[in-house]
Amino acid sequence: MTDGWQRLDPRMLLVYPVRELVRFLPVLIGLFVAGTASGRTDWWHGLGVVLPMALGVLRYFTTYFRITEARVELRRGLVNRHQLSTPLDRVRTVDITASLTHRALGLTTVRIGTGTASRDDEDQLDLDGLTATRARELRAELLSLGAASAAPDARPTDRVVLRFDPAWVRFAPLTTTGLALAGGAIGVTAQVVNTFGGFDRLDPDELVDSTAGWSAAMAVPIAIVLLLVAVSTLAIVGYVVTNWGFTLTHTGPERRGAWHLRRGLLTTRETTLDDDRVSGVTTAAPLGLRLAGGGRVSAIVTGLGGDSSGSSLLAPPAPRAVVERVAGEVLGTSAPLDAPLTTHGPRAVRRRYSRALVPTAVVVAAAVLLVGLDTISVWSLAVLLALPAAALVARDRAAALGHALVDGHVVARSGSLDRRRDALAVAGVIGWNLRSSWFQRRAGLTTLVATTAGGRQSVTVLDVPEGAAVDLAYAAMPDLVAQFLVSPETNRTAFARLDL
Repeated sequence: MTDGWQRLDPRMLLVYPVRELVRFLPVLIGLFVAGTASGRTDWWHGLGVVLPMALGVLRYFTTYFRITEARVELRRGLVNRHQLSTPLDRVRTVDITASLTHRALGLTTVRIGTGTASRDDEDQLDLDGLTATRARELRAELLSLGAASAAPDARPTDRVVLRFDPAWVRFAPLTTTGLALAGGAIGVTAQVVNTFGGFDRLDPDELVDSTAGWSAAMAVPIAIVLLLVAVSTLAIVGYVVTNWGFTLTHTGPERRGAWHLRRGLLTTRETTLDDDRVSGVTTAAPLGLRLAGGGRVSAIVTGLGGDSSGSSLLAPPAPRAVVERVAGEVLGTSAPLDAPLTTHGPRAVRRRYSRALVPTAVVVAAAVLLVGLDTISVWSLAVLLALPAAALVARDRAAALGHALVDGHVVARSGSLDRRRDALAVAGVIGWNLRSSWFQRRAGLTTLVATTAGGRQSVTVLDVPEGAAVDLAYAAMPDLVAQFLVSPETNRTAFARLDL
């Protein structure tokens, strides 16, 4: 720790000017096009290149940081001075990333996670331009990784929990990554084509004539296959680029150390989570991954918002056995993952069916009235299959509902298309909410919310009977809940609809 202000590494003088030049690139292109069209290339056009580079140099010389015994501070800007400061005890995570440019120069970017709700980059504590060695030393200082070591000269040992297996790429096409990348690629391609007037030169009549002889029975399946191949390829590429070299290790003694995560092919990223900040885990299995026997797991980190899911990732899409093993290692017990859950009863099951079938039936009825089913077609088959599909989803959602209190952890499971199982340590619960809609009250059900300061800020138990919800909250935190009960031994339902 030092009380003096420090600058970033001087090698950032090679990065900041280029970065600012790229930011001003649209303006530079506009100046060049305007000058060419007017037939003039005045000297002031060169200012469009010199000025951004000068701003980059100025950015380096006006950026300082310091880390004292109590705070982390970052100061930048000359005309508009911007200073960030946070206490050390608010540091939740430390992310170390290195793009290709940074790796070539031996530099990294350190992002200090403090749990801030702001998503503005200007409000993030980013130290952009530290050597890899200095970044790791800083990470150890901020999270006090060596504080638990008994001997002064002892070094914390790293225990490897998980390493990337190339065979896991088979799960990549079953995620939404490929769809997101395909959508982005289609958007960029359409924008480029539109910029160069490609759509203006497209003749709709000629296109219709050229495809008039195609058979729909052959064209549709071929198009679907090509689309699936393209999406799967993009998903695999994205999975490999993001997760190549994935390594999860634990440093220090059990429950008193930290978790280190490293991944990335082109841009490497290292994340450190203090054991004291990890209050639970979430295992998720979207429908495609679940059918293939896969899933993923992330940590519930105190003070880390849900928008920082990348910092809490503990394993990429991988086999279910791997996901459950990692989750058990983080929790210190596998009981919350293996224990049978208490079902929510027939009223919750009926509510799952009614919520799925009633809206679907309304849509189907409207479609039949507006379009009709006079001829058998793909459209009519889709309409006829909508209700059976909704019934299957409702059945799966009903089977997923469950909760338990196991080994000091509140466990909740729900979902079908994206099934989640949350295991939150009771020590991480800061309050209980019971919420009931009019329909839930008619059915004697409620939604129990265990409020926490990490992840999505809560763990939700859906459509649970009111008595069971109060029993669960009381069993988990009797000292807190008892004061809201008329009689903890005989009548706990008076607690219902109270927010703690």
